[in-house]
Amino acid sequence: MSSTDAPHTAAVPGAAPPQGPRLSPGESARTVRLPGLGLVVRSRTSPRPDAPPALYVHGLGGSSQNWSALMAALGDRVDGRAVDLPGFGHSPPPDDGNYSIAGHARAVIRLLEAEPRGPVHLVGNSMGGAVSVKVAAARPDLVRTLTLISPALPEVPPQRTALPTGLISVPGIPALYLRATRNWPTERRTQELLALCYGDPSVVGEQARAEAVAEYQRRIGLPYFWDVMVRSTRGIVDAYTLGGQHSLWRQAERVLAPTLLVYGGRDKLVSVKVARRASRAFRDSRLLVIPDSGHVAMMEHPELVARAFRDLLAETADRPERTGPAARTAVADTPADTDPGAREDPGADSGPGRDRGTGPAGASATGS
Repeated sequence: MSSTDAPHTAAVPGAAPPQGPRLSPGESARTVRLPGLGLVVRSRTSPRPDAPPALYVHGLGGSSQNWSALMAALGDRVDGRAVDLPGFGHSPPPDDGNYSIAGHARAVIRLLEAEPRGPVHLVGNSMGGAVSVKVAAARPDLVRTLTLISPALPEVPPQRTALPTGLISVPGIPALYLRATRNWPTERRTQELLALCYGDPSVVGEQARAEAVAEYQRRIGLPYFWDVMVRSTRGIVDAYTLGGQHSLWRQAERVLAPTLLVYGGRDKLVSVKVARRASRAFRDSRLLVIPDSGHVAMMEHPELVARAFRDLLAETADRPERTGPAARTAVADTPADTDPGAREDPGADSGPGRDRGTGPAGASATGS
């Protein structure tokens, strides 16, 4: 049993919180209660009874709502669910206070085990991308395909526009930031966030912008908001510095699932320069670069991401699923916990993967 594994537990469905998530047409939400965890799960059931399951995992500061546009675009192809990671969205903090990448990966694995729908098409963005890599490496039996949108894989050095986000993990910095911005209205804070995440923030309409302001105001009012942000950011920074078998790049090499990588040419948090290394690290990869996109391509260009995902589904439709004990042991020695004592240069190139470009209209496909 890998370090992310937990004994099988049954999901106990419950009602969404009274002040639950804002739902798009066709969506529903509920709380899945697991020992030490309460995870809010957003669902969009496909009209196709034979639609394969998909699970979407958001990034730092995000929520399941980040996936509504892509879930709608793919509603005819997959039975989609999106999770609010512990402490994010409308999910409460975990009892153990663990916000490491491995801790979030354990939460995802426990959710997948509690709701046995078979191997899922796992989709992750940013921090959720790193979490999804951990899940796919440790539990190949749970993942049919892997789609990573601007995944938080180690960059050394990181691009300058990402440094302020990383500084959140430094003790004392959040307090300094709050003092420096105490007079900022929520509208300005939201605008700064949109400018950071989107290649072109003007694509966010007036109604969506107003909803983003309201959601930001709700989140910063939560008593645990800054604790979750600081600890999760620290978890990303720690994951960037781990070496040896615990390195995220080594984990990527162990992934068996066919992998779609999506990067934005205007991403201020994850440099598009790392895309080629990622395409080499994953053994069965295809790479899509959207030149005008920022960090959240599934929100900014959902139609392009959906088209590439459909191509992935078509290409892998006839491949057998990895299920059962044999699949659980297909990747030997794949711990998902981190070991601060194991360090190596995370910037060194490595990986046996191959790359094939996919190129929906309006996007730029690249290959090694």
